[in-house]
Amino acid sequence: MLSKIRNRQKGFTLIELLIVIAIIGIIAALLIPNFLDALQKAKQKRTVADVRNTGTAMFSWLTDQVGAAAAGAAATNVVIGSYGSALTGSTVAGVLVPQYMQEVPNVDGWKTPYEFYLKTAAPLDPQVMAIRSFGRNKTKEVDSYSVTSFDPTDYDQDILWADGFFVRWPQKR
Repeated sequence: MLSKIRNRQKGFTLIELLIVIAIIGIIAALLIPNFLDALQKAKQKRTVADVRNTGTAMFSWLTDQVGAAAAGAAATNVVIGSYGSALTGSTVAGVLVPQYMQEVPNVDGWKTPYEFYLKTAAPLDPQVMAIRSFGRNKTKEVDSYSVTSFDPTDYDQDILWADGFFVRWPQKR
């Protein structure tokens, strides 16, 4: 009897290995979609934070230029064309850095350049400043937006901040 135990080889059987591999596969199948969604959520949150910080700096600049601003008080629709042409991040940085922020972000969480709008020559206009991110799909949806939130798991939606408030933003309804 003792010799049978000594002669038995040590190790796992093929069935035991297959069961372990199957369990690992099931766990991976459950976790990978959640991980991918968490990556997209992080990119979206980074974009919203960058837009909010840059918008706050723009609003501070505007307040310094005109003394006080009542931007976005009653706006319900925003037409991007009324803000003029889009500016580059370096152009906006020339106005905002270093007085209002240390660095202007050039790309959103999906590595797409932001669209900046800032009327430095006409700060008293009704539409002075805006920032737009095109979302995960990297294409603009429209040029006219109504103030509304969208499903936070729809990462293709544009994120828009204009004249002191978010026009399009992710939020659970």
